[in-house]
Amino acid sequence: MKLVFATHNQGKLIEVQRLLSKNIELVSLDDIGCREDIPENGLTLEENALAKAQHVKDKYGLDCFADDTGLLTDALGGAPGVWSARYAGPERDPLQNMNKLLQELQGVSNRSARFQTAIALILEGRTHFFSGVAEGTIIETARGNKGFGYDPIFLPEGETRTFAEMTLAEKNLISHRGKALKKLSKFLSKMDQG
Repeated sequence: MKLVFATHNQGKLIEVQRLLSKNIELVSLDDIGCREDIPENGLTLEENALAKAQHVKDKYGLDCFADDTGLLTDALGGAPGVWSARYAGPERDPLQNMNKLLQELQGVSNRSARFQTAIALILEGRTHFFSGVAEGTIIETARGNKGFGYDPIFLPEGETRTFAEMTLAEKNLISHRGKALKKLSKFLSKMDQG
């Protein structure tokens, strides 16, 4: 089975391929010649993931899955949410995004938050959704240099280290994306055997 993962990030592609069955050949947007920036104008993570997968299906005729992830904080009514990558502006600067969030949470006692990932899969003309959530807290000062985005300020529930202080393998065991990908992998394995 050949499946497009709607990403330009080769590292992400390799990591996801490790979680999927060996019978599934994963290809990226670059591999299929898709260079355009696919708009993410949805109001939910699911809408954004589906928009990316649908773009590939409509334009290239290939089965595809796409993901979208957001950080949702309780004190800010779920912000940054779908705007997580562009929270501090269209430049998508991770450091500026993190600093803006820390500034908005300054002096706030309720720092509970969650990372949420939505995956939309379009396979054989049908759409399927998978999700994963990692509960945690936003700490006051960034720690760690692994990972990306908000990882240095996100302390997962039951952990003493931020996502940015964990190896990728450790993070994938408990992360939102890891949980959603496990559900996708299980579904694809069943399809592969069926």
